[in-house]
Amino acid sequence: MLEGKVVVVSGVGAGLGHQVAAAVVRDGGYAVLGARTEANLTKTVAAIDPDGTRTAWRTTDITRDEDCAALAELAVDRYGALDAVVNVAALDTHVGGLQDADFESWHQVVDVNLMGTMRMTRACLPALRTRGGSVVLIGTQAAVAANTQVPGMAYAASKGALLSAMYSLAWELGPDRIRVNTVLPGWMWGPTVEAYVHEGPEVSPGERSAAHPDSAPEPERLTRLADRMALPELATDADVAEAVVFLASDRARAITGQSLLVNAGEWMR
Repeated sequence: MLEGKVVVVSGVGAGLGHQVAAAVVRDGGYAVLGARTEANLTKTVAAIDPDGTRTAWRTTDITRDEDCAALAELAVDRYGALDAVVNVAALDTHVGGLQDADFESWHQVVDVNLMGTMRMTRACLPALRTRGGSVVLIGTQAAVAANTQVPGMAYAASKGALLSAMYSLAWELGPDRIRVNTVLPGWMWGPTVEAYVHEGPEVSPGERSAAHPDSAPEPERLTRLADRMALPELATDADVAEAVVFLASDRARAITGQSLLVNAGEWMR
């Protein structure tokens, strides 16, 4: 689906970013990868493109305009064009609601998830405008349906703002034949959810009770998650990557301003 296409992927780690990069290369594209941690980038490249012909990478902090510009320039310098940008990079470690909110942490979450994504997208616009293309935002189901398992109000709010921005961007960039869409994952089986299932949140032994359902033993925690789905198992990082590749490809040439839930039917609308 991406034969000959050049795709920037921000936020390449062990989970979704890695799977998106792998799917781009598998489907004939060139993946230009950014992340703050060099080891994550080199590990992904070694796994998906051992000879290095279909990937380029650069350490990138999406809260820095110059880093975003350099990653977009790398795509054009290396492969002569840019056809899509997939914004995976996010900060999702701030857990909790309003009562105990640390608003300094909220500022950091918003700066990465909303402003950082906008910075990365804006840096790619000059190249995207030359022949049209696709912007794929990674949101979260929690932006439209509260996560009752692990409340993360700051993360959900930042991704909700990103979803709202998508509509404006679709109208703004449409005349240049640039499409803007959002993938909304639910619980994805990958490194993050695996850690949650195997280890659970940090709850002291004295607090392990019915008041802390997520302190349940590992098999119970996984079963409880799967029982929430219409399908009998969680979607995976790779499943979400398949939706991303579709929206980045010309097969979605008439789709813009849309959000797609990839959640095994946990929540439907």
